[in-house]
Amino acid sequence: MNNFIKRTLSGIGFVAIMLAALLTNKFVFGIVMLLSLVVMMREFLHMTCGSEYRYSQILSIFAGVTLFVLTYLFKGFNFPGRLVILAFIPVFVVMINSLYVKDKSRFDKFANLYTAILYIAVPWSVFNFAVFNGNGDFNGKLLLAFFAIVWGSDVGAYLFGITLGQKYGKKLFPSISPKKSWIGFWGGMLMAIAVAMILHYAGLMPFTLLHCVFLAVLLDVAGVYGDLIESQWKRHYDVKDSGSIIPGHGGLLDRFDSALIAIPIGIIYLVALDSMCL
Repeated sequence: MNNFIKRTLSGIGFVAIMLAALLTNKFVFGIVMLLSLVVMMREFLHMTCGSEYRYSQILSIFAGVTLFVLTYLFKGFNFPGRLVILAFIPVFVVMINSLYVKDKSRFDKFANLYTAILYIAVPWSVFNFAVFNGNGDFNGKLLLAFFAIVWGSDVGAYLFGITLGQKYGKKLFPSISPKKSWIGFWGGMLMAIAVAMILHYAGLMPFTLLHCVFLAVLLDVAGVYGDLIESQWKRHYDVKDSGSIIPGHGGLLDRFDSALIAIPIGIIYLVALDSMCL
C-alpha cells in the first residue's frame, strides 16, 4: 500500500509538472524541458559510463544542452537559424577532449558520450518544432496530445499484456523484453487510436480523423521501438531502472523512452505533409 501511494503521488506530481510545461508559457516549457534533458543524459551516462570520464560526461551533457537551447531560441525567439550550427562546437570539444584522457583502458565507453547526444538531445530538441509556429508563438497542446497518445499506448499495452498476453500471447521481443507480448502490442495500438480520436473531437489535434488515426498508429509503433531500445541498453548494463528521480517509477529516461522516438517521428510526418506552420 505504501508503495502504491508513493507511485500514485509521484505520478501525479510528474503529470502536473508536464502539464505546467506544456500549458503555461514558453519560459516554463524551456526550463522544464531543459532540466529534463540534463537529467536524462545524466541517467544514460551514469548507466553506460558509471563514474569513468566524468569531465567528458559533463562536456557531452553541455553539448546536448547547447543543441536544445539553440533550437529553442531559433523556434521561440526568432534566433537566426543558421546559428544553430554552433551546436556542433561542443561536440567537437568532446572529440578533442578524448585525445587528452590519460586512462584509455575503457576508451570504448567514449562512444556512449556521442550516443547520449544522438539518442536523447537530438530528438528532445526536435520537440521545439511541435510547440512553436513560424512567428515564435507558443502552443504546447499538440505536444501534449502526442504525449497522451504515447502514454495511452503504454497503458493499453500494459493492461492487455498483463491480463491476456502472459497467458495466451506470443512474446513480442523475448530476447530484450520478455514480458512484452503481441496481445499487449495490439492493445496498446487500440488505446492509442482511441486517445487520438478523443483528442481529435476535443479539438486538440486539428487534423482530419484519418490523419489522427494514422498518427496514432505511427506513434504507437515508434513508441514500442523506443521502449525496446532503452530496454536493450538496460539489459546490456544489467540495470532495472535508468534512475530513481520519480519514486516508484524509476528515472526520467524510463518515462520518456517511447516519446524520444515516437514524437520526433510524428513531427517529421506532419512536416512532410506540411501540416505544421514551421
